[in-house]
Amino acid sequence: MQALSVVLLQGDSRIAQSLAASMSSSFHSVHAVQSLAELRARMARYRAEVVVVDLEVISVSELQKLCQEFPGITIVCTHRLADEEMWAPTLNAGAADICPASDTLAITAAALRNVNCRSTAARA
Repeated sequence: MQALSVVLLQGDSRIAQSLAASMSSSFHSVHAVQSLAELRARMARYRAEVVVVDLEVISVSELQKLCQEFPGITIVCTHRLADEEMWAPTLNAGAADICPASDTLAITAAALRNVNCRSTAARA
């Protein structure tokens, strides 16, 4: 497996720590940040392939700008109350998926699935 870098922006530090621990076995490096500005800087600095961002920290319009600014990066969103109503606007903004913030396995699976899809498409 290739070395993949992840940057996390989560509103709850406990969730960020749990997610970082969960993702560290599947990704080369995992970096937690505290703000959208820091997220953008770390995405560029670490050449992140995956971003996990809390929709309680940024808006859907900020998500859309992020997806436009970094088109090759897989962005998985989280929300403590992720549901069907949030799913369509989030995917329309450019995210790969939205998962409940507490479901670290689903978040990791969504990130891996979408990174693998992008790398397969890039090779085709």
